[in-house]
Amino acid sequence: MSSPAAEQPTKILILGSLSGGYRAADSVGQIHTDYPSNTYVLPILSAAMFPEDFYIDAFERGIDGIIVMYSGTDSPYKGSAEQTSEIVNRAYARMKDQGLDTRRLRLVAICTVCTAAFLKEIKLMESVLAEIGPVSGELARAVPERQPA
Repeated sequence: MSSPAAEQPTKILILGSLSGGYRAADSVGQIHTDYPSNTYVLPILSAAMFPEDFYIDAFERGIDGIIVMYSGTDSPYKGSAEQTSEIVNRAYARMKDQGLDTRRLRLVAICTVCTAAFLKEIKLMESVLAEIGPVSGELARAVPERQPA
């Protein structure tokens, strides 16, 4: 018999920059191509706005995978690509410390018309999540057991 966690659908959050990933999501809709309903797209100005705490909090609240789709060096905000990379690297370190698989978080440069790349990233994340399961399992293992007083 499988566990309830294995049967629970996973959730993917996409942080899509308005100058990149979000427009790619819009293009996917315009060409009437679907992506899974477990995928939530959040339009953002820049991923540099989100501290590493945001990613850890999202996992703790049940988001199983996060794809940061930004416009990379084409960002209209000076230094945002570098800052985003630094933030995500700090988030990876915190994830490792907390026993979370770092494959749950991806940083990818997506242009405004990269519909195939957009869909490929979602499929890749779904594949990773099928392999490693929902984040709740990793979080449960990371909590130290309390000793009776």
